[in-house]
Amino acid sequence: MDRPHAAPQFSQTPFQRVTTGSIFFLITIVIAICGYMLFGWTALESFYMVVITVFGVGYGEVKPLETTPEKLFTIFVILAGTSAAIYGVGGFVQMVTEGEINRAFEAERQRKSISNLENHIIICGFGYIGQILAQKLEDSGHAFVVLSIDPEQLAIAEQRGYLTKEGDPADELILQGLGIRRAKALATVLDSDASNVFITLTARELNPDLMILARGEVPSTEKKLRLAGANHVILPASVSGARMANLITTPPATDFFSQSSQQEQLNDLLQQINVQMIELAIAPQSSLVGKTVRELEIRGKGAFIVVALRRFQGDFITHPSPTLMLTSGDILVVLGHEEDIPKFARFYQLFQPK
Repeated sequence: MDRPHAAPQFSQTPFQRVTTGSIFFLITIVIAICGYMLFGWTALESFYMVVITVFGVGYGEVKPLETTPEKLFTIFVILAGTSAAIYGVGGFVQMVTEGEINRAFEAERQRKSISNLENHIIICGFGYIGQILAQKLEDSGHAFVVLSIDPEQLAIAEQRGYLTKEGDPADELILQGLGIRRAKALATVLDSDASNVFITLTARELNPDLMILARGEVPSTEKKLRLAGANHVILPASVSGARMANLITTPPATDFFSQSSQQEQLNDLLQQINVQMIELAIAPQSSLVGKTVRELEIRGKGAFIVVALRRFQGDFITHPSPTLMLTSGDILVVLGHEEDIPKFARFYQLFQPK
């Protein structure tokens, strides 16, 4: 015996309800105006009658409704117009209410989840480095929450399903609300050294036992961050430089520099943190002629590091000694910030070899 088919269910989304209600309301208005005009009323009289009837203003009829068809038609206009309006307005209210309720439920869920965190990590800032950090923590199963004042960064974090909180990472009340006293660590990875220093000071005051990892853009910031209370300071340029130097100094280093594709891949990676590796030749009139590699890096004020050097005679030296003397025609392979290297090169008359 065949089982009876279930009756099809008809359901509309709130937006579809608004659209459907609006369409039926307009159709009702048009039909009502045409109907009253067929009863011998003018267009203006018909329109006025429809308005006061549908919206229940109660000013009274434009003309007496003497015949039964006129009365029945008016009843139809009232029922149809009011029903269409209620249906559309109901959809709009549902659309607004559901959105607000969903947001409220999500906010409450996040609040409860954050309040239950123990030994978690607070990530301040969700730029490129913050996103990498969050991904690694998620892969390793560590609990964490993302704190940022940037709505776009928070939107990215929410799309990935992370716990988030909008606000100033240096605000004591916000950090307390994120359970900083119960947290295992805090990582401040904003692209502003001043902000990272201030966040570190605030976090250290709130939790003396907290492990704090801070990002620094320039080497001179490392001392300030450590004085502020950071346990570990990460300098993206230096870390990348060390990794690149290790790669370069492993045999065969000369093959690495001879392959432009590998250099391009490295520069693409470094560019994501505003760092680049570039070759600079020392001009005969440069004031660096006769100076050592150490003096060169000191004059650069931490803006870059020298990872290799090619002598004008053709000899290639990886990880050159700090006491190595520079001569005219030498080609330096340096790694540093994109904005700082061109300024330094112009001042000391260095140029990119062709």
